[in-house]
Amino acid sequence: MEIRSLRFDGEVLHILDQRKLPFEFVDVPCRTAEDVWEAINKMKIRGAPAIGVAAAYGMYLGIKNAPEDKEQFFKELERVKKYLDSARPTAVNLKWATTRIFNLAKKFENLPVPEIKNAILSEAIAMEKEDAERNFRIGEYGSELFKDGDTIMTICNTGALATVAYGTAFSVIRRSFEKYKDIKAIALETRPYLQGARLTALELREAGIPFHLITDNMAGFIMSKGLVNGVVVGADRIAANGDTANKIGTYTLAVLAMYHKIPFYVVAPVSTIDPEINSGKEIPIEERNPDEVTHCGGKRIAPEGIKVYNPAFDVTPNRLIDAIITDKGVLRKPFDKSIKEILK
Repeated sequence: MEIRSLRFDGEVLHILDQRKLPFEFVDVPCRTAEDVWEAINKMKIRGAPAIGVAAAYGMYLGIKNAPEDKEQFFKELERVKKYLDSARPTAVNLKWATTRIFNLAKKFENLPVPEIKNAILSEAIAMEKEDAERNFRIGEYGSELFKDGDTIMTICNTGALATVAYGTAFSVIRRSFEKYKDIKAIALETRPYLQGARLTALELREAGIPFHLITDNMAGFIMSKGLVNGVVVGADRIAANGDTANKIGTYTLAVLAMYHKIPFYVVAPVSTIDPEINSGKEIPIEERNPDEVTHCGGKRIAPEGIKVYNPAFDVTPNRLIDAIITDKGVLRKPFDKSIKEILK
C-alpha cells in the first residue's frame, strides 16, 4: 500500500488525517488557506517537509481567487503568508516554503496577476516533486553509514507521512534495508502523540522491514544490551551551529547514545537548516495542549486539576550529534563550518 501525506488534484489539496491512523484512512479536502492552516495546526498533517509542501499549496489556495488588481493581490498574498506562518512555530520548513512562494511572486510582479497565480501553483508542484527527489538522495547518503546486520533506532515519524515520499530518517532505514542483509529497526512509541506507535510502525510494516516497537523509556536498556548500531532522527529546525530541534525525547535519546557510544545521526533536507538562528537557544519551542499528556486515545489517564508541561520539541546540542545527513551529503563537525559550506 502506498502511503501519501498529501495529494493535489488541481483544485483541492487532499491531506491524509494522521490523527486517525493507523485505524482509519481519512481524507481531509483543503480548498482554502484556512483549511490548510487548520490541517497544520491541528496536526492532521505533520513532519517538517510535509508541512512545507502543504503550506506552498496553501499559498496558492489562499490567492487563487484574489483580485487582479496588483496592489490588492500582493497585499492579500502577504496576509496569507503571515497567516500560514502562524500555524506552528518550530518547523522552519513552513516559513521557508511560504517565503519561497512569496519571493517567486515578487520576482514576476511585472506579469499579469493570473500569470503570477499560475507561477505560484507551478512552484508548489515543483516543491512537491523536489521533496521526493531530495528524500531519496538522503536515504542513499545515509545508508552509506550502515552495513549488513545493523539495527537502527528511531523516534517519532520521519517517513512518507512526514514528507511527500520516502521520508528523511526513515529513508535511511529503508535504503539500508534495500541494500544490506538483515537490517532491522527499533521504533520508539513517541509519547504523548504516539507518532512512532501509530505512524512509523505502520510504515515499517508496510515496507516489510523487520522491527520492534518499544516505549520511550526502554531506549537506554535496549542500548545497554548491545541491540542498537545507530540512531537516526529527523529535524524540525537546525541552527547554524548544528543544534537541532526535533520531537520531544530526541535529546534524551542523544544523551543515551553518547553514553553507550552509539552513532547518533540527524537526518533532514538542507531546507531545514535555519542560518538565521545561531544556536538552539534561539529556536522557538511549541507548547501544546495539556490534554495530549493527560489523555490517551480520548480517555483521561491522569487526575483532574494537575499542571502539565507539554513541549512538542526539544533541542539536541551539536556536541551530541555525530553527523547531519542531508540531500547534499553528510555533514561532519565542526557543524558551523560544514553547514556554512553546504549553504553556499
